Amino acid sequence: MMILIKNAEIYAPKPMEKKDVLVAGGKIISIQDKIDVGNLELEVIDGSGLKLTPGFIDAHVHIAGAGGEGGPATRTPEIPLSQLLEAGVTTVIGCLGTDGMTRSVESVLMKVKALRDEGMSAWMYSGSYQVPTPTITGEVGSDVAMIEEVIGIGEIALSDHRSSTPTTAELIRLVEHARVGGMLGGKAGIVNIHMGDAKNPFQPIYDALAQSELPIKQFYPTHCNRNNYIFEDAKEYGKKGWVDITTSSYPYFKEYEIKPSKALAEFLKAGVPEDHITFTSDANGSLPGFDETGNLVKVEKGLPMANLTELRDAVLVEKVPFETSLKVLTSNPAAALKLKQKGNIFEGADADLLLMNDNLEIQHVIAKGKQVMKDGKLLVKGSYE
Repeated sequence: MMILIKNAEIYAPKPMEKKDVLVAGGKIISIQDKIDVGNLELEVIDGSGLKLTPGFIDAHVHIAGAGGEGGPATRTPEIPLSQLLEAGVTTVIGCLGTDGMTRSVESVLMKVKALRDEGMSAWMYSGSYQVPTPTITGEVGSDVAMIEEVIGIGEIALSDHRSSTPTTAELIRLVEHARVGGMLGGKAGIVNIHMGDAKNPFQPIYDALAQSELPIKQFYPTHCNRNNYIFEDAKEYGKKGWVDITTSSYPYFKEYEIKPSKALAEFLKAGVPEDHITFTSDANGSLPGFDETGNLVKVEKGLPMANLTELRDAVLVEKVPFETSLKVLTSNPAAALKLKQKGNIFEGADADLLLMNDNLEIQHVIAKGKQVMKDGKLLVKGSYE
């Protein structure tokens, strides 16, 4: 069924005048001042008083489960569809993490396929913390080039006590193969980097850049708000490359993490281009806390809703303009991952859309052209929910 959205204030994410938006076949097929479809049967959504935005892209989620730092009982389960959609996430990028030993990238691939079947857009990174990293075909570049759902490699751990501590040559080789695989497969071939707590955390990336011809935006470092010193270093790194702010861990580690909404405002104040910053939730991953001797002292789990919470605080508390804040969950990750039909509102774009009120509470969600939330209530759930 076609969907006609009327009278909404459009943020594409750039603000637009109020227009009607017509959705059909999973695409935005028309944006006009007034759309008259005659007697055609369709769903009409009155967007009066609401903001129409692209659906959120969460580019770092442990969709097939993660964790295990505290033993078998601390492994997290697969993420349910409803947790993503209720948070406005219409596109998700799945990954492994610490555990590339007892978990597999094949399990992430099957979860990507499942989420697609259930009604949302999904891709994945091949690999895990470890280098050499686990793959599906036996080589990172081949995974990216030949497996449609694989968009890049990650999360590869650097500057962390759980890292394999790859040499500069090993890191260059991995990123170069991912880049070439992306060229061959028409994808980003980006490498998502888990940034740990070591001092001078970006140095391994700087060393790889100095000893190769790799562009800085082939690296996608995350957890850039995990402590004061990585945050300060990220202010300089972000002037040339991507910097990703993790949203779901702050409530559990307030004593040393930078609140994501504040991190966004501080990055902008420091001169980091607004097009270089993203939010990701790290949802469904375990969030371990270690003492100074490396002993696990607590473990929590992230949720996708943290993205929306921190977007709201960025706008309402930190006073970052809505259209600027919105970019970190829409057009910026779409650019980083080369998802040309995502993260923006234009004719021909994928019909992944949100309608929010002035308090930035989600009222309606459209994913792949289908309405999956209406008046704040989910209309769909995953297979076993």
